[in-house]
Amino acid sequence: MSIRVMLVDDQVLLRTGFRMVLAAQPDMDVVAEAGDGVEALEVLRSTQVDVVLMDVRMPKLDGVEATRRICEREGAPKVIILTTFDLDEYAFSALKAGAGGFMLKDVPPGELLAAIRAVHSGDAVVAPSTTRRLLDRFAPMLPGGSGGRGGGRPELERLTEREREVMLLVAQGLSNGEIAARLVLSEATVKTHVGRILTKLELRDRVQVVVMAYETGLVRAGGSPR
Repeated sequence: MSIRVMLVDDQVLLRTGFRMVLAAQPDMDVVAEAGDGVEALEVLRSTQVDVVLMDVRMPKLDGVEATRRICEREGAPKVIILTTFDLDEYAFSALKAGAGGFMLKDVPPGELLAAIRAVHSGDAVVAPSTTRRLLDRFAPMLPGGSGGRGGGRPELERLTEREREVMLLVAQGLSNGEIAARLVLSEATVKTHVGRILTKLELRDRVQVVVMAYETGLVRAGGSPR
């Protein structure tokens, strides 16, 4: 089945360009478009969508609040934030709101297509290292944890010591393969640990793991553990 994509951007020319790129793919179908967050939410009431490409700076309702409302819904589509600026506080807010990642609007077509396929399959759109760099920039906005052990978030107590180790390495931007090599585990075992972390902490994806690690103080600006 084709991946059903929705384009949300107040610039018609940008939507047209994205639509042309996606329409050429046999496994993708642009099923809806919207010019702002309000229109996007209304369209989603009657249209089945798998992935939303969401601009952040729009009139009426910006992409951050629209993302938050979308992600609160049961069976919500995945959201990829599109931003003009690399280290954008709007992108940071959107990640906290539940977006699976962010990309620059001038991203090469191949990378955009790969991102859509990745998020549709359940992976994070951006590498954790990219997310970490964004969070490093805006770390002062985060509440921080207690003593670097996540004392402000009791749900972290649900994790085993091994799961906490894996979470720290995810937050530092390591891939499953790199984590496996570091901890002398198989990639399949690491994937299982990551899945359990997501389930226990009720998180959507690896990006949300990175965000929580910063919020709880498990890692500090620069991506290193406390």
